[in-house]
Amino acid sequence: MIFFLAKAETHRIAIDTASSAARETVTTATDRKAKDAADQPRLPGSRRSSQMPRRKEVPALSSLCLQSLAQHMQSIWVKDYSENYLDEYQFRFVMGPFNDLAGSLVQDLIRLLAESRRLTRAALHLLLLPHLRELSLQPCPSLTSNAIGQLVTLRCKNLSSLDLHGCSRLSVDVLVDLAEGLPQLSRLGLAETQANVQVLSAVGSCCQRLQELDVSHCKKVSPRALRYLGYDPLAQSLCCPMLRILLARGLEPSGDGGMVAALAFLLLALPRLEFLAHSAVPDALHLLHGWQLHSTGDAEGFPSLEELTQGRGAAPGGPQLTLPLRRVEEVEEPALATIHAICPQVEEAGVWLGDNPGPAGGWELLCWGHLARLTLGCAGREGRVLAEVLPLAQSLGPRLQTLALHGFCCRDELSLAALLASCPNLQAFSTELHPPTDTDPDGEIPDEPSRWDTNLLPRGLPQLQSFSLTLVSTTGTFLARHGLALRATLASLLCHAPRLRTLRLLSVPFPLDSVFETVLAAPGSPLLELQELSLAESWVSSRTVWLLLASDSCLRRLDLSHCRDIHRRDYDSFLQAVRKQRLDLDITWE
Repeated sequence: MIFFLAKAETHRIAIDTASSAARETVTTATDRKAKDAADQPRLPGSRRSSQMPRRKEVPALSSLCLQSLAQHMQSIWVKDYSENYLDEYQFRFVMGPFNDLAGSLVQDLIRLLAESRRLTRAALHLLLLPHLRELSLQPCPSLTSNAIGQLVTLRCKNLSSLDLHGCSRLSVDVLVDLAEGLPQLSRLGLAETQANVQVLSAVGSCCQRLQELDVSHCKKVSPRALRYLGYDPLAQSLCCPMLRILLARGLEPSGDGGMVAALAFLLLALPRLEFLAHSAVPDALHLLHGWQLHSTGDAEGFPSLEELTQGRGAAPGGPQLTLPLRRVEEVEEPALATIHAICPQVEEAGVWLGDNPGPAGGWELLCWGHLARLTLGCAGREGRVLAEVLPLAQSLGPRLQTLALHGFCCRDELSLAALLASCPNLQAFSTELHPPTDTDPDGEIPDEPSRWDTNLLPRGLPQLQSFSLTLVSTTGTFLARHGLALRATLASLLCHAPRLRTLRLLSVPFPLDSVFETVLAAPGSPLLELQELSLAESWVSSRTVWLLLASDSCLRRLDLSHCRDIHRRDYDSFLQAVRKQRLDLDITWE
């Protein structure tokens, strides 16, 4: 152990300097705030507010101190250690200037150094401290060598969360030592590492508190290696009794069906598994539901699927096998009946639909008693009609919190409004809509109202925080009546979604200026909490942007990419106004 206390006076001066600078910044910014409110000219249509939430906020004192530490890391904080100790000695522990820094701040400092490309091997040596509870080395995979991995094992015994995503320099032996030396881990990220059967065997036998594990895109993880997460052949006992989430995306599939059998093994062996991420999970569930347990070729040294099934109290012709999965994804429509039967507690589902409706009652199979988050995607060429989702939305009703619909055809112009009205408690909504292919473009064009009626959704969506609408017109053209109904829906939605923070209106081929004029002039200050707005490839002019700049919203990011009515001179004017008002707003345009 080395007590690294050199240049203590310099360290104290640096901290005092950072603190003084922070206090000066706070005082100066506060004094300027009142003056700027009086001196700033009002833009047309603006509402004067006693608070300007979009102005650049005064950074917190802790943030300023961390920035000062990062800025002077090489010249002050690690200079003595890197020049006199780094390559000459191998220290198990170092008592340095960061030992009294809270573990969460140490992790923030590592991230800040990595983002600013100031993180060095010497700095990492001094920041791997015993009181760390969480550590992510994902921002610095090039620095995460075997030596760093050994230091983590020796020093960071109290870790409950370790993320090594992309740290491919760590050898198998070091990964094994980490798993064996950190038994308190509840979260472990091994994605894109050299993890193999030895590593997963160590994880299964040693990390008994593990709740979340990520082995995605590990090229050396085989179906047999996955079985070690659920069973220890040496101890002849089940492993990882608390594992809830296992991410295994992008693993190399085996041509003999071994991956499906291995996933079925994990589904039976892990009693608390709520989410298993792999494209073959629906096949594994179908295998278990159909009791096709004898054709899997059980791996030597592991219990058979029949034994595990019996351990769950299920048998053919007897009690039905059910699993505690809360989330399923990549489910195809024909498999809905199987998934619904074997996973009755699903709360989040992702389903792929074909061109034609499934058998009678297919939609009802999606009505799990606890379903709150649903993603529906159309895998066929033509897509399904949006109106088909209405009975499902009405059935799920207030339970739905998240709904994503992709590849649907908007044949009935009022179907989107009816769908939203059926789900009053939505927190996030996303949809990608196509125009109908059998419409008559020469039909009668209705007149556009001078101001949009905002009562189309009278109850509104009071919990909605994220809304995304993309109109894909590569297969046809949206008619004018679709444009009127969609804009009326948007105007009503935006006026009755007080908690909306993220809004994306992408590739909308109808003028949106009148929609924002109606919304921003409505009583109650709509869009007050809006932070991110994307209008990429949509029909919007500079008039809307000026209204947004004059409003009292919390807007932080505005994307105007490929908006045909926004020109370079407009963009330059926006940037000039942002600088003049000192707004914390990032505008993108190209």
